[in-house]
Amino acid sequence: MGMEKSDNQKGILQSLDWWTIGIYLALLAFGWVSVCGASYTYGDTEIFSLSTRSGMQIVWIGTSICLGFVILMLDDRYFDTFAYVIFGLLVLLLFATIFNPHEIKGSRSWLVLGSLRLQPAEFAKFATALAISKLMSTYGFDIHNLKHFAAACGIILVPMICIVGQRETGSALVYLSFFLMLYREGMPGGFLFTGVAMIIYFVIGIKFEQSMLFDTPTSVGKFSVLLLVQLFSSGMVYAYNGDRPHALRLLGLCLGVTVLAFLFSEFVIPFDIVWVQLILSALLIGYLIYNALRTRFITYLYAALFALGSIAFFYSADYVLNDVMQPHQRVRINVLLGLDDDLAGAGYNVHQSEIAIGSGGLQGKGFLNGTQTKLKFVPEQDTDFIFCTVGEEEGFLGSAAVLLLFLALITRLMKIAERQPFKFGRVYGYCVASVFLFHVFINVGMVLGLTPVIGIPYPSSATEVPRFGDSPSSFSSSCALMQAEISSEVETPPVRTDTSGLTKIEVLMKRQVIHQYLYCYLIGCSVRCSEKQMLKSPIKLLTQRSRIFQVTKQFFEPFERIPNVLVSG
Repeated sequence: MGMEKSDNQKGILQSLDWWTIGIYLALLAFGWVSVCGASYTYGDTEIFSLSTRSGMQIVWIGTSICLGFVILMLDDRYFDTFAYVIFGLLVLLLFATIFNPHEIKGSRSWLVLGSLRLQPAEFAKFATALAISKLMSTYGFDIHNLKHFAAACGIILVPMICIVGQRETGSALVYLSFFLMLYREGMPGGFLFTGVAMIIYFVIGIKFEQSMLFDTPTSVGKFSVLLLVQLFSSGMVYAYNGDRPHALRLLGLCLGVTVLAFLFSEFVIPFDIVWVQLILSALLIGYLIYNALRTRFITYLYAALFALGSIAFFYSADYVLNDVMQPHQRVRINVLLGLDDDLAGAGYNVHQSEIAIGSGGLQGKGFLNGTQTKLKFVPEQDTDFIFCTVGEEEGFLGSAAVLLLFLALITRLMKIAERQPFKFGRVYGYCVASVFLFHVFINVGMVLGLTPVIGIPYPSSATEVPRFGDSPSSFSSSCALMQAEISSEVETPPVRTDTSGLTKIEVLMKRQVIHQYLYCYLIGCSVRCSEKQMLKSPIKLLTQRSRIFQVTKQFFEPFERIPNVLVSG
């Protein structure tokens, strides 16, 4: 008994992806050095003291590693079995947090329990990844089925709505990263393209709304967006139908009429060309719908809905910006787009962060030698703006090294996900990689002034303030569960069992395939149903017939003892 336990532990240790663990530990070290540099004050000699932020960070790093170790030791089947239960509990906790009386920096996302502060939104990422992995790994799930796809989107959107209710928009946006995983699992690329197009419409439309097109009373923002809608819609006709001549004719007609309208407005009678473009867009949408009805190709309808949705989104963006968003969010977007220059107010954080990173140069100023960070010019420099400390003290080389480590970690996570034998592990792996990628992209872009300041933390486990439930614990939990999935692949080491060279795992998989065929055969023989019904839901038919279930169970008992050689044959 003791020997079996020792072999099992040895198998788990040997099956771990030590490259991933090494990269993650290196990021932990970089993160702690950054927190130490950001929170250090001149004259302070006790950086390891528990009274300092750097000292407490060591405690929380250790706590996170212990939590990850505990998760690693658990059987990964527990997470598969209780995925929905964990998700449901976290959603209830998120909903209860909305009514939390404690506000921290305008957000109600923190539960204060004495000296302990808990942020459920961070652990909800872990729970959402489990729930969507469980859903997508169930028998018969098809992402191209509208009901199945809507269920997957519902799992993502429910925690997002609860977090928005907590006034924590930044954390809610992280859940959009799960759509990258859905794309890997077969979601049509048109959804991602639509999201990117919406961002382009919003940026161009808002930034150039007040600019006029030469001497015409035409808004450059509206003109550009409507022109892009026509261009993208024509491109979709070619991409989805392969009808290049048809797509070129549509695009040429739109461009030709627009050019004639511009020349008439510029040299004859000035008027707003946007009205011409709106009429062209309406005609284009009507023509696409007509083609969908005439040819029975639903792709024409998709292009029409895309054009209609694009126009509706663009004309609602101004309302959302001015009437729906909070004042501080509106100011941050205006500063990002260059509409306001508020270097002493909303733009102060980003401006000082850019100065700190630029002053680091190629090699940086050295550990604890940063002037911008030591003199506290950068607000939140030890939390959301931690990357400016990396840029100032380690310079371009250090910043590039950290980003390369993150790139290596995300690449390793995707590689691990791809080699999972079961869909649950693959989906979960891509969820973790997508969340990491989103955090890195948004946080670094935020510090460099490329994305809005929305409070998304740097994903290194050591770059958060010492609060339970922030990135230290959630990211360690996610990575530990990924390692558990790796261990489950080879928990029983592959041992050769017959002359054909098959392993026990391969023999068991062959046996499972034989069982599935026999299940379908018994159902088909015992129940008068069409072939389509039998293949569509054999499990449902089986459970509805208790007599067949008993016969099937008795029938399979001898097959559980099929010799491996017989199965391999």
